[in-house]
Formats: sequence, C-alpha cells, structure tokens
Amino acid sequence: MNLDLGHLVAIAAALGWASGLRLYAVLFLTGAAGYLGWVDLPTGLHLLQHPLVLGASGLMCAIEFFVDKVPGVDSLWDALHTLVRIPAGAALAAGVFGGDGAAWSLAAALVGGALAATSHGAKATTRAAANTSPEPFSNIGLSLAGDAAVPLMLWLSWTHPAVFFPLLALALAVAVVLIALFFKFLRRLLRRDVPAPRVAA
Repeated sequence: MNLDLGHLVAIAAALGWASGLRLYAVLFLTGAAGYLGWVDLPTGLHLLQHPLVLGASGLMCAIEFFVDKVPGVDSLWDALHTLVRIPAGAALAAGVFGGDGAAWSLAAALVGGALAATSHGAKATTRAAANTSPEPFSNIGLSLAGDAAVPLMLWLSWTHPAVFFPLLALALAVAVVLIALFFKFLRRLLRRDVPAPRVAA
C-alpha cells in the first residue's frame, strides 16, 4: 500500500486517539496486521509485529478486555493507565513518521499525545460516572462500545482516511462534551458526599 502524507497523518491520529481507549488492543491489532501482511507497517512501528511483542500485547489486551467490564475495577485500571496511555499514544503516532525526519515525528507525538489524553479523559470520566449506578450493564455496554470503536477507527485510518477524519472530529467533540459534563457531575457528587465541617460553638 502506497501511503501519502494524508494517509500517514490519519494512521498517526488513529493510533494516538485509540491508545487513550484501548492501548493494548491498538498494539496487538496493529502488530498482528503487520505480521500477517495485511498492512505494510511504517519502519517506526515494525517492532509491534515481533512475536514477543505480539505475545505480550495480546496477553494484556485479553486482560484489559475483562478488567474493563468490572465496575470499579475499570476506573482503577483507567487511573493506573493515565501514565501509560498518553505517552504511548504519542510514541505510536511518532513511530508512523519514524523515518521521515524529526520535525514530523515531534509534531505527530504532540498531536498523538493530545488525542490520547482527550479520549482517555472522556473514557475515565464517563466510566467513573457510570460506576455511580448500582447496575453493571451500563459499564459493560460502554466497554463493548470501546471494543468496537477502536478496531473500526484503526481500519478506517488505513483504508478510508477521508471517512476517518470526520468521524475523529465528531469523536473529539463528543469527548470534550463528556469530559465537561461528567467532571461537573462527579464534582457535585463528591461535594454532596463529603460532610460539611462542624463549626465550634
């Protein structure tokens, strides 16, 4: 597949955005696609198709698939991965331009990290808000939506970048709204649950 600049930008953006939702799925699916010859990975991403890396990312992908559907545990997992998903999204986006100069790699890293931070923030706040409900079905439904969105967006970035970009713009707009909405909701909830300080007579 001959990848022009627009195509490479789409792939870098998809890797960054999707890393904020399902980092290990991104690593495994991208590496597996390269290993099986479905796509010709850029030089900076060749490491993902190494059998050892595929084994590790596949194992972590399976663990995350189940952990992400357990209320409470999913939010703990998200909190722990705040320090992992964002730099990983930046590194993967930069890897798309690994052989095309430092300027493109740095720009891709900045954009990829920002996209990963946005999608991760939306996911973490939405799932934390869902955890305030006693039923587990909303968590499972949201998790399955993430499971479907990540491979879809990765596939579109490789095959239909003109379709991918509008969907990414829509996803980012929705993410910003969700972060603002659920952050306010969680802040009000915490204020309500924390007892007011007692004033001495």
